[in-house]
Amino acid sequence: MFTPTKDSALARLADFVPRAGRDYATLRNHEDLAHVSVLSPYVRHRIITEEEVLRAVLARHSPQAAEKFVQEVFWRTYWKGWLEMRPTIWADYRRDLAGALNEIQTQAGLRQRWEAACLGQTGIDGFDDWARQLVDTGYLHNHARMWFASIWIHTLHLPWVLGADFFLRHLLDGDAASNTLSWRWVGGIQTLGKAYLAQPDNIAKYTQGRFRPEGLAQSAASLPCPPHPARGPLPVSGTIDPGQRTGLVVTEDDLSPDWLLDKISPVATAFVQTTDRRSPLQVAPIVTDFVAGAMRDCNDRFAGQLGRVSFISADAVDDWRKAEGLEQVVMAYPPVGPAADALRQIDAVRMLRTYDLDAWPHATHGFFRFKDAIPKLLGRIKGLAVL
Repeated sequence: MFTPTKDSALARLADFVPRAGRDYATLRNHEDLAHVSVLSPYVRHRIITEEEVLRAVLARHSPQAAEKFVQEVFWRTYWKGWLEMRPTIWADYRRDLAGALNEIQTQAGLRQRWEAACLGQTGIDGFDDWARQLVDTGYLHNHARMWFASIWIHTLHLPWVLGADFFLRHLLDGDAASNTLSWRWVGGIQTLGKAYLAQPDNIAKYTQGRFRPEGLAQSAASLPCPPHPARGPLPVSGTIDPGQRTGLVVTEDDLSPDWLLDKISPVATAFVQTTDRRSPLQVAPIVTDFVAGAMRDCNDRFAGQLGRVSFISADAVDDWRKAEGLEQVVMAYPPVGPAADALRQIDAVRMLRTYDLDAWPHATHGFFRFKDAIPKLLGRIKGLAVL
């Protein structure tokens, strides 16, 4: 379904733009992918950026006509900003996942139910199809993701962290913030006490009658709901010293480094893939291959501007820096998640995009408060012609 290149992302964007207004607003909840952009694998890795998507859509539609789609773009931004101010949520998820993985090694019944869910062998109409579709394609419609997570948590009574891990291992757009916080929301621990329950009639309506599962939970599972941690400070962008011999590190979180190449002329560039850090279990080859291909495409697109290019692991960055005689390493700031974990100890100037610097401070509470800032945020995007 997805070719990991910028050209493919732009072609998919151009195809979707005419449908980003009324069609998207009225039909986006239908499982038919014809009514959604299917751009998330590209946006997640910034093969194509949020700004590019918004410019293209708002060059064709008014902000009012494209309101629902614009909000969807900003949901991803909101989740990232919210988690940046509460990074212990990610650390807690990783800790609880390790505990749940230990439990499936010692509890045969739990292991069998978990394996059946991952393999699509539960006998639940729709759920099994979505499990197999995810494994086969690396993608699920957002509405199907909600139904799937609800059935996993509330009907199958499986630990939500195992479900979030299943998604991260298989989703091409697997993202620490969007994935973790969305699963928490379905479970009723993100918006405290407000869980999402999948309903057979809703599933039948939006799958055009393909699925109408029986026996779904009519009440939410009781999950521990600790209060959210206090908000911490947001990161600040680093300062580049133009007089130093500089190298560039490119991660899978930002594969459009042109904004950094406007500031530096690297003598060497290291592409550092950390896809394997998304889970303690094996990440699906379809995900690993997509990211590797996107990194090669990035190298091809910016050939001649990157200096000597290396493809290395996170553990090899220090050795690469010494071998290249670098006085300074610059990288796009990796948000809370696997790449940030892998590169935490690296001495580097971490640069934040203006888009993130503008938007993240508004992610203090719920999305509806964040939504009030969207018109102002659109006005700050360079080159955006708002009709």
